[in-house]
Amino acid sequence: MRERPNAVTMRGKPLTLVGREIKVGDKAPDFEVIDTGLSPVKLSSYAGRIVVIISVPSLDTPVCDLETRKFNKEAAQLSEQVIVLAISMDLPFAQKRWCGSAEISHVTALSDHREASFGLAYGLLIKEVRLLARTVIVIDRGGVIRYLELVKEIASEPDYDAALKAINECVAE
Repeated sequence: MRERPNAVTMRGKPLTLVGREIKVGDKAPDFEVIDTGLSPVKLSSYAGRIVVIISVPSLDTPVCDLETRKFNKEAAQLSEQVIVLAISMDLPFAQKRWCGSAEISHVTALSDHREASFGLAYGLLIKEVRLLARTVIVIDRGGVIRYLELVKEIASEPDYDAALKAINECVAE
């Protein structure tokens, strides 16, 4: 298992990421997670669409809450060709409860808690706490990673403008 020590920090404390490191231009690895109804979902289920993945440590934390709400608001304005997935290690029941109370309707919450399939395939599993690193990934219709932001400090928000620019570039193609 590949490890990247000091890849991210949590409140300044260095943490290790586990799994294969991905880069812009790579073919997006497939993975299997579960939805809030406990059904398996694979990235390949969205073949031919633009997929935006926001990977967050936990929806029930302030920055993750803010980020997911922001992407939900932006997703309402995006083309129907775009699907936005929020992946965390939260249990599906907690995700369903949170999405209901936060009125999330344009982002699909998915759980990686069983196998860490997504976290390992994308090199985003935090070894010390078994959570996912905060990341935004944009995958084009051909399944290629076109944008990737691994947020160095987990308590920080991503660059929303850069992510939206990448999404809109994929839509325009």
